[in-house]
Amino acid sequence: MSKLQQEHTRSLADPEAFWAEQAQRLHWDQPWERVLDARDAPLYRWFPGAAFNTCYNALDRHVEAGRGAQTALIYDSPVTSTRQSFTYRELLTRVEKTAGMLLAHGVRQGDRVVIYLPMVPECAIAMLACARIGAVHCVVFGGFAAPELAKRIDAAQPRLILSASCGIEPGRIVEYKPLLDQALQQAAHKVDACIVLQRSQCVATLQAGRDHDWRQAEAAATPAGCARIKATDPLYVLYTSGTTGKPKGVVRDHGGHAVALLYSMRAVYDAGIGDVFWAASDCGWVVGHSYIVYGPLLAGCTTVFYEGKPVGTPDAGAFWRVISEYRVKAFFTAPTAFRAIKKEDPRGELLAHYDLSCLKALYLAGERCDPDTVLWAQAMLKVPVVDHWWQTELGWPAIANCIGIEPQTVKPGSASLPVPGFDLQVLDESGARLPAGDIGNLVIKLPLPPGTLASLWNDEAGYRENYLSRYPGYYLAGDAAIVDDDGYFWVMSRIDDLINVAGHRLSTGAMEEILSAHPDVAECAVIGVADALKGQLPVGLVVLKSGVTRAHADITRELIDNVRASIGAVAAFKQALIVPRLPKTRSGKVLRATMRAIADGRSVAVPATIDDPKILDEIAALLKP
Repeated sequence: MSKLQQEHTRSLADPEAFWAEQAQRLHWDQPWERVLDARDAPLYRWFPGAAFNTCYNALDRHVEAGRGAQTALIYDSPVTSTRQSFTYRELLTRVEKTAGMLLAHGVRQGDRVVIYLPMVPECAIAMLACARIGAVHCVVFGGFAAPELAKRIDAAQPRLILSASCGIEPGRIVEYKPLLDQALQQAAHKVDACIVLQRSQCVATLQAGRDHDWRQAEAAATPAGCARIKATDPLYVLYTSGTTGKPKGVVRDHGGHAVALLYSMRAVYDAGIGDVFWAASDCGWVVGHSYIVYGPLLAGCTTVFYEGKPVGTPDAGAFWRVISEYRVKAFFTAPTAFRAIKKEDPRGELLAHYDLSCLKALYLAGERCDPDTVLWAQAMLKVPVVDHWWQTELGWPAIANCIGIEPQTVKPGSASLPVPGFDLQVLDESGARLPAGDIGNLVIKLPLPPGTLASLWNDEAGYRENYLSRYPGYYLAGDAAIVDDDGYFWVMSRIDDLINVAGHRLSTGAMEEILSAHPDVAECAVIGVADALKGQLPVGLVVLKSGVTRAHADITRELIDNVRASIGAVAAFKQALIVPRLPKTRSGKVLRATMRAIADGRSVAVPATIDDPKILDEIAALLKP
């Protein structure tokens, strides 16, 4: 039995002993009463009775161990030509003051704080400051439009919002304050105060009595110490798309979350004290939470905070510059970023300008990576390429090539093998385990390991319904997968209608709701169509109401503008097609999977339940790839 198999087997045979061993690497203000509380199964709690402060373990612990002078965070912003570094001691000082700022504005343990910031150091500082005093942070991606921000404000009901005057994209400035003001007008929940980071590229107008200048408020604050926090208390709520378009708030706890992330930094990423770790993502997504902020700092690494793009800031060598300049050991990004680089520099000519001898492995996640991209990356970088699988809900990798335990053979297209702690299986519709080579529903046997979602925010019933009810005793991942004869998992697609646009998980239901609201639209469907660069792109198919005589071009332009205004540019919604009718079953269900197959150029088996097979020919004429 290999070293990886031994560790995986041990983690499932005696999970309490296994995770208690991992937990010993962290500081606990009070020990746990038990490792795993299964009294409310299928809802489980890790380390109940313990007291644990995530911020202390990410910052104070390292300073007290004599590593205060080590670089903790490097901020690299090609869009503002800014480079700045923080030692662990310097970062701790900023976090102490920011935590004091939160307390001065009435934030108390258990209160929610919405963070609506670009990729600036203050985003990490704000998250850690919340963790320090026991406030629950809710980071919202800066690219989301006002209606989406308003939904999250109403869902989280924050006492305070932390924001900035603007975000910066290549060639343009995105003003955040008008979006924030609109969201606050639309939200039913009223917020006590907003603290705004003024950026020199765009200075926002502050509303007297409600809005406060971040730098002034932080300078005036008294440094705050670490609160005593239950290990099972929520650290953060992160909203992810639901199939209905209603955001789901994934809840992560303090203790189990830290134990799992610290373990993953060693086991999956082979990164530890002093190593430079870079996840090229955004703090609005789970990768930013786990592997820009918490994971690397818990492990004593140096984390890179990058405000830029894979291409265009200034060219397709941007990533290579950062890796070379800061001597990055482990690099994590989305497959779509590598597709963009490959499109601009297919022969990798820009690589010749940089020394990447420091890089030991590339990690890809966020969407399924096509084998061509894996092979191209391996050929260019000459390091192992780890295409690993996890979700917002899980918080850390469930399937991976665990480089830190024992490197495995790379099979392009597969996320490799289950990570210790995860008992993954593929089941058929009846719940029977499928043999190797058969595609079915990917599930994880309960209990889930530490670090995974504790529940959904204010929606335990939704948690049970969405994840636990389909197969009792298992967590339903919502993906279709195959296991091969070597035990490698091949995650093929979602089993619902969520789509992945450049690693961003978006709801087609939310887009359909916006299209349907147009006065000329009778019905519609949104499908995800395969795209070589972004993985998938949404395409809307719209049936107009009888009697509509307006130009189709005007209507489609309005539909595209409406989706962009409501969801934001992150949706990449650029194509709406007017169709005479939609293919449906006799019971009225729209055949979205069939339309996706047509759009992707795959062979289509006509469903036996289709109402009129001729409709597929009409759709095929419009969706020819």
